[in-house]
Amino acid sequence: MKQKQKQKGSPLKTVVFLTLIIFAILSVLLVVNSMKSDSNKNKTTFEKQPPIDGQPVLGDVNAPVTVVEFGDFKCPACKAWGESIYPQLINDYVNTGNVKFAYINVLFHGEQSKLGSLAAESVYKQSPESYWSFHKELFKAQPSDDHHALWITNDKIVEIASAFPDIDLQQLQEDITNQTELEELNKDTKLVEEYNVQLTPTIMVNGIMLEDPFDYEKIKSLIENELEGK
Repeated sequence: MKQKQKQKGSPLKTVVFLTLIIFAILSVLLVVNSMKSDSNKNKTTFEKQPPIDGQPVLGDVNAPVTVVEFGDFKCPACKAWGESIYPQLINDYVNTGNVKFAYINVLFHGEQSKLGSLAAESVYKQSPESYWSFHKELFKAQPSDDHHALWITNDKIVEIASAFPDIDLQQLQEDITNQTELEELNKDTKLVEEYNVQLTPTIMVNGIMLEDPFDYEKIKSLIENELEGK
């Protein structure tokens, strides 16, 4: 008896099979691209990080990662960031020597922002070791209920500064009156414009700007990636 010839595969089935394979590959590529897009949509990368020469810096100056805050003493969100995210950052990375933290003044809230920044720059110039404590206390003095109130005044600045023996109050008042540190503020404003800072606080990690400064997990991820050399 003759053996029955094997039936050849249907061309239609082959086309359907290949179509399914192509569809699966495209689906995988779509998911991968989507994941990449999700990981990048909440950050902006610059070719270089903001220069921090002459800026107040906290931590080891040789730390491999630099975190920069563009902040405004009059800004409620900056105060909230300083109370919620800043302590974690200091504890986890600055105190361990992996990160240095720098602050750049932003003057989005007018004359009070300018006054607070002039005072802070004066304190930094005459007593760098007192700067961060003064910085913290100035934010602490910000009222919680009425953000538009007039509270950054010469009297309030002197009241805060008087708690620090290393701050020369007379020199501080002269610096404010004469706007001695205005050039430092102008330098900061140029950086605000150069990096297109739109909101405060704006946080940058080695030249990478976060969309959400309160996303501490993202801050940690960026720091860890930089520490790993990625």
